[in-house]
Amino acid sequence: MRAIKEARKFIERKPGDANAKTLSRLVLALESEADFPIADLYLLDAAQFKLAMQILDEWRLDRHYASKVRLFDVSMQMAVLDTDKKGKDGPTGPAKDGGQ
Repeated sequence: MRAIKEARKFIERKPGDANAKTLSRLVLALESEADFPIADLYLLDAAQFKLAMQILDEWRLDRHYASKVRLFDVSMQMAVLDTDKKGKDGPTGPAKDGGQ
């Protein structure tokens, strides 16, 4: 099971638990790119500390893939714009007004 899913289930099961609150704050900080006091991780139980490390690892990997998807999206937009421009300009370049 992915750590992010496991953390969600843990937080849902024990919303008042100090470990759940810390994991929740960690996830919110990661999503908003806000600061998170690393010392708070050391207050977690051993199992939850390990889960937090797995969340960080998955978040980093997912973020890499998200960046890759955004790069692909921008590249596709540029390709479409380039195709549209070539279609309007014709195969030999920009249209000229001299032929009126």
